[in-house]
Amino acid sequence: MTAFVLGNGVSRLLVDVDHLQRQGDVYGCNALYRTHRPTALVATDQHIAREIQESGWSKINRFYTRRPLPKLGANTVPREYFGFSSGPIAVAVAARDGHDPIYLIGFDMGPTTAGRFNNVYAGTQFYKAENSDPTCTGNWVRQMQRVLGDHVKQRFVRVMGETTADLAELASIRNLESMPMSEFLASINTREET
Repeated sequence: MTAFVLGNGVSRLLVDVDHLQRQGDVYGCNALYRTHRPTALVATDQHIAREIQESGWSKINRFYTRRPLPKLGANTVPREYFGFSSGPIAVAVAARDGHDPIYLIGFDMGPTTAGRFNNVYAGTQFYKAENSDPTCTGNWVRQMQRVLGDHVKQRFVRVMGETTADLAELASIRNLESMPMSEFLASINTREET
């Protein structure tokens, strides 16, 4: 069964999340819970993780964090990925759930076209300002290499938007393909809903 894992890079804004949810399971990160109810959500930052749990969201939805607060329904992230960031863990959870293919959307891993912080939630609570310098992506790249290497029998497709960095470090991963955003949108919009 198909899964869509949503990073929070601005390229994701071209995708209708509600439409995706009718076509497969959706996994996401951090503040995605403010507007959508994914199949599973991951937050490793302690501030946003606390916000999610204290809101009551984790009691009725599947949520992963490093150190769950007692009695609020959260799960501990998979042990082998404990020190990883939210996006790579969300990919790992989707893979462990047995999905194939797994589309990675909004995993931009680079700056905006203006060279700034690339996050759809920039400027909101617990996020850097929109005009902040971009986040260093070295850890994300290494973590994605490990997650995809741990799940070599599954196919991953990284959807490439205008702000998605073309990273040489990911090019050699055999079970990772790239797909232009325009092709992905055309494919999704012509696919039958489940």
